[in-house]
Amino acid sequence: MVLNHIRGKAVVFTGHSLGGAIAALAALHYLCILSSSWAYAPAPPVLCVTFGSPLLGNKALSKAILREQWASSFCHVVSQHDVIPRLLFCPLDAVPAHVIIGMQLQQLPMCVLGMGRVGAAVASRMADTNQEALRQLIQEHAGVAAIEQKLDATETRGGSPYWPFGTYVLCSPDGAACVDIPTAAVQMLYATFAARCMPETSTVSPEAAHSCYGNLVQSMPQHLLLKRRLGALPATAAPAVSNYDAGISLALEASGITGEATEAAPARQWLKTSKHVGRSPNLNCASLSIRLGRITPCRAQIEWYKASFDGDTGYYDAFKQRRSPKKFHKANMYRIKLGQFWDGVLSMLDTSQLPHDFHRRAKWVNAAHFYQLLVEPLDIADYHRHNLHRTRGSYISHGRERRYELFDKWWKQKGCTGTGADSGDTSTTAAAARRSKFAGLTQDPCFWARVEEARDQTESAKGEHDAAVLAMKLESLREFERYSSELVESKEVSVDVLAPQSSYSLWVEEWKELKLRDEVRSILFQF
Repeated sequence: MVLNHIRGKAVVFTGHSLGGAIAALAALHYLCILSSSWAYAPAPPVLCVTFGSPLLGNKALSKAILREQWASSFCHVVSQHDVIPRLLFCPLDAVPAHVIIGMQLQQLPMCVLGMGRVGAAVASRMADTNQEALRQLIQEHAGVAAIEQKLDATETRGGSPYWPFGTYVLCSPDGAACVDIPTAAVQMLYATFAARCMPETSTVSPEAAHSCYGNLVQSMPQHLLLKRRLGALPATAAPAVSNYDAGISLALEASGITGEATEAAPARQWLKTSKHVGRSPNLNCASLSIRLGRITPCRAQIEWYKASFDGDTGYYDAFKQRRSPKKFHKANMYRIKLGQFWDGVLSMLDTSQLPHDFHRRAKWVNAAHFYQLLVEPLDIADYHRHNLHRTRGSYISHGRERRYELFDKWWKQKGCTGTGADSGDTSTTAAAARRSKFAGLTQDPCFWARVEEARDQTESAKGEHDAAVLAMKLESLREFERYSSELVESKEVSVDVLAPQSSYSLWVEEWKELKLRDEVRSILFQF
């Protein structure tokens, strides 16, 4: 109800402990609402700030947030001694039940517990007994998670499925340091916690560490101002040879990791490595741009193949019928090469080797869309030439490659108007700007698959004796007639569609003949 009331406004969500997790969920829900209702205009800013919040979601959720470019909307403030943000690094069955109960007793007011001084004594005794065991348990499993990041391990190795997202502000009495890369956040959550898990510095109770955020927030501005005085490095910092190393040293000190701490050296290396990891996707993207330039001649060859058949059968039917074998084999080779290139692109994207906003960059969205409009008709022709539509089923439902489905999503997310490639909806065609001449490529990449289905239904309708079944088939054919006519009238198709011997032109003639039958005319009249 609140989200509906504030829709379209800039909002800040915030919460402490479990309230922080609820705030993050509410913020995600609000961002989803904005992404659907503000598709063609900048959405109002959203910020979620949590304090001592437990981990929320797995690696898949973290990647999805990065892909949607929502990570910058989340800021998680974490105290150095707080166990709650690190608790879910432990497997769910590793935390003893009495520890969880003790933490719940500490979080609830005594008036709610209904036990008065007895309740306070029980909670205090449980906390004193278990806090050291809890620290050791979290340190052990958080350390395992940090090492797995160094080995580039996945969440399937038996550790916790939970994974951070957004920016983490790691606070200590000496200041705060920010980390916005998930792997580095895991490593620094361990390093900052382990740096103070020593007998002489572990006197802060878990409850006090979890309720200290008010004081940390008040003192944070003063610490940040002091850190700007970079005239000299801290005495405990490692010798720096550059401004970059100086920044790393200041970040370590601000997060509570002193130069004498055992975790100082690995934490320094983790921070440096995270910076290099952050740059590699952009380098991969630049390298991929060079490969795209090298593969472009293959696309040009298929364009030439298309142009050579535009006036006769069209390149779809020429490829399906294998006309001019020499041209066919070349076009088929280029089709396979282009498919391998784009499958490789998607493989890199799936393994996070490319920037998380790669699928939103105009250059790649346009290149993928042009490839799809040009080459998918050949894939449809190959599918039907091998009669796979009879053994596997419809191309759209059972034969379409994953890359084309993803390219459809990319194009729609870009906010471009055009023909719906998955539903046959004509509303987008009607809304599109009218063309003065036919399109270079048919704007529905699945148009030829729909033509093949229409031809099959027309042939089936000729021998159909059941009036109810015939009526259903005729209704479907009328829908396709209306859809294809609007495409042709708005010039959203290429000239090869109207070639004299194209499958579409042949279907138009078959449909005209079918409509002349008496039983068909009577059913159409009822429609």
